[in-house]
Amino acid sequence: MESEKKPGRPAPREVRLDHRQVRVLAHPLRMRLLGALRVNGPATATALAALLDTNTGATSYHLRQLAEAGLVTEDPDRGTGRQRWWRAAHDVTNWEPTDFDDDPDARAAIEWIEGDQVRQFVEHAERWLAVRHRWSPAWRDAFGMGDIFISLPPARLEALKAEVWEILDRYNREADPAEPDAEQVHVFLAAYPLLFGRKQ
Repeated sequence: MESEKKPGRPAPREVRLDHRQVRVLAHPLRMRLLGALRVNGPATATALAALLDTNTGATSYHLRQLAEAGLVTEDPDRGTGRQRWWRAAHDVTNWEPTDFDDDPDARAAIEWIEGDQVRQFVEHAERWLAVRHRWSPAWRDAFGMGDIFISLPPARLEALKAEVWEILDRYNREADPAEPDAEQVHVFLAAYPLLFGRKQ
C-alpha cells in the first residue's frame, strides 16, 4: 500500500521584471517592503512601517508605487473601511541582466538591485554570526555556506543553475511550516567568475 502523499504548495507566482518594474523596484525601502510582504504575508502600511522602522506616510507612498508597477496589490479580503491591506502580487521575481541592455536607466536599476542583494546577504550573514551561539547544535551544523570552483561554459552554468533551482523549488513546495523544529530558511544561490589569477 502506497503511503499517502502530502499535498505540496502550489507553484509560485512568478514575474519577469519589465523595464518599468525594475526602475520602480530599485529603491531600498521598496525592496524591503516587497520582501516583507512575501515572507510575512499581507499587512497594512502601519504594520509594515513598524516592522521596517520607518513612517507610515513613506510606507504608504512606496506601496502605491509598487502597486502601480504591478508588484503589490491590495488584499480585498482583509481591507476594512479606511484600513488598506497589501500583499505581494508574486512569490518570485525573475530577470536576466541582459534584459535591460537596451535601456541605460533600467540597466543601472538592475545593477543596483543586484548590489543590494549582495549587501542584504552580508547583513544577513553578520546577524546570524552574532546570534548563532543561541541556536541548537543541530541548527548550527545545518546552517552555513560552502563553495566550489568549476570550469564550465555559459550553457553548462545555466543548466547547473536551473537544476539547483528545481531542487530548491521542490523543497519549497513540499515545505510544511507545522513540521516539528521547522524554521524559515533563506537560501541564496550565487555564481561568479573566479577573477583572481584570470588570464587577461
